Amino acid sequence: MTDESRPGVGPVSLATVAAQAGVSIATVSRIVNGETRRASAETVERVRQAIKAVGYHPNQLGRALRNRESRLVAMLAANLDNPVMATIAASTEAALRQAGYVMILCDTHDRPDLQDDYLNAMRSQVVQGYVMVASQPSPGLRDFVERGAPMVFVSRRSPFGECSFVGPDNIAAGSAAADYLLDRSIEEPAVVYPSRESSTTRERVKGFCDRVIARGIPADRIRRADGPGISHLEIGYAAAQHFSAPHAWPRGAMCISDQVAYGVHRLARESGVQIPHDCEIVGIDGSPLNAWLAPWLTSVEIPHPEFGPSIVELLVSLWGGEPPREHLMPHRLAAALER
Repeated sequence: MTDESRPGVGPVSLATVAAQAGVSIATVSRIVNGETRRASAETVERVRQAIKAVGYHPNQLGRALRNRESRLVAMLAANLDNPVMATIAASTEAALRQAGYVMILCDTHDRPDLQDDYLNAMRSQVVQGYVMVASQPSPGLRDFVERGAPMVFVSRRSPFGECSFVGPDNIAAGSAAADYLLDRSIEEPAVVYPSRESSTTRERVKGFCDRVIARGIPADRIRRADGPGISHLEIGYAAAQHFSAPHAWPRGAMCISDQVAYGVHRLARESGVQIPHDCEIVGIDGSPLNAWLAPWLTSVEIPHPEFGPSIVELLVSLWGGEPPREHLMPHRLAAALER
C-alpha cells in the first residue's frame, strides 16, 4: 500500500481529488505542490476540502525523487550488530521515509577514524542532516558540530557541546536499577560496565551509585567491574572475571546494557553460579530477546522502536533554524520472568 491509498477503498489519487472538487487534475497538482497563485481562493479551498474528504496523502518521497531534490539523511551507528542500534535504525528509516526523506546507513564499528571517513563522504553527497547513534569523539565530528551541521545525537550525547539529543534519562535508569536491587536487601551491589567511557556509561553508573549511596550504603561497598573491548557481550564476560576467586560473586549487579548482562551470565553459568537465584542481574535496554532467551534478566526497558519520530522531529526543528533540544524517552522496569 502506498501513501496514496486507503485500505479497502482503493487508490486515492489526484484524479480522485479532482473529481471530488470538480476541477482538473493539473489544478489539483499545482495546489498540492503549493502553487496557488493561478487558482482563486474559492478553488484552493474547494480542493483542500476535497483532499480532506477523500483522505488523500501525497507521496512526499516520490515527489522529492521526481523533482531531483536532495532529501538525504545519514545515520552513523557505532555497531549494527547490537540489536538496540538496529532497532533505532529501523525506526528512524521508517519515520524519515514517511516524511519524504531517504536514509543512508553507515556502521562505524565504534571507530573514530571510520566515523570521520563516513562524515567526509556524506559531505560530498549533499546530505541534509545527520543522525549520530552512539558516536565517538573525533576531529571530523568536532568540525561538523562547530560549523553547525544539523545533527541529532542518539543514546550518547554530543562530546562537543550542546546538540540535539534523543535517548533515555540514563541517570534515572541507573537509579531504577539500584532501587530494584536495594529493595531486595542486597547490601553490596555491583555495577558492570565497559572500560571505554561514554556519556551513556558515565550517566548510568552515576545514577546507580548515587542512588545506592543516598539509600545509606557506603561507596566502598559498591563493587565495580569493568571490561575492555567494543562488543558488550565480550565486555560483560571479561568484567565478570572480577567476581571469580578469591572474590565471591555479588548477590546483585547492574549491567549498563542487556548485552553486558548476557556476557556476565555466560561466565556465571561456566562458574556454576545460578542466575537469578545466586545473583540478581539487572540490565538496561529492554531487548525483545529477553523474553525468549533471557527470562532470568530484569531489565530497565527503553522504547527504542519509538525513537524514530522524535529524531525526525528534532531534525526538522534544526532545519527550521530552532536551537538544539532534547527528547528524553521514558523507561520502565520489567522484572525477570523466571524465579
